[in-house]
Amino acid sequence: MRKAILAIAMCCGSGAAAEEVVIAALGDSLTQGYGLPQEQGFVPQMQAWLDAQGADVRLINAGVSGDTTAGGFARVDWTLTPEVDAMIVALGGNDLLRGIDPDASRASLEGIMQVAETRDVDVLLVGMQAPGNYGPAYKERFDAIYPDLAAAYGASLVPGFFDGLAAEENDLSSVSGFMQPDGIHPNAAGVARIVAAMGPAVLALAEGRAE
Repeated sequence: MRKAILAIAMCCGSGAAAEEVVIAALGDSLTQGYGLPQEQGFVPQMQAWLDAQGADVRLINAGVSGDTTAGGFARVDWTLTPEVDAMIVALGGNDLLRGIDPDASRASLEGIMQVAETRDVDVLLVGMQAPGNYGPAYKERFDAIYPDLAAAYGASLVPGFFDGLAAEENDLSSVSGFMQPDGIHPNAAGVARIVAAMGPAVLALAEGRAE
């Protein structure tokens, strides 16, 4: 009798809507939406993009302005509450601004990946590329962090946060029309471009988790 009830429940439930996928966006000011009205920040614009695709996804803004990879690692454990299914990790910009040793950045990001793996949380890792002013050795070591960790932990990878702006070698001066006056943070139009470029990867992350 119990098996029959289960079979009926599975049959009737086959057309039911999938459960909402919850994704935490762990990042710094780029994720938090620095300098923008709340609705124009990265997370709200990405949420609107996903809604337009008909995706049953809820994003949590876990961006903290000024955060380094070490800061993200320090708070990832309590960011990943039981409701979180997947995570966007977009950290490293402040490490570059401070000239932090790439080995330290790698260790912090790997710590985040390990926590996510332990919690069975899928990750979309968003890369950063070092500017050339730190020298070629620094750039090579830093730029390799993201593809290396994505491969090691089976995570999805977006090579660069600013890819949607088509900034060459992370030279944001070439896309000044999409940046705020500080030349570091995108304006609302810039965020829209970033979201349009990154959106498919976030959607794939959600769909993979929903399967």
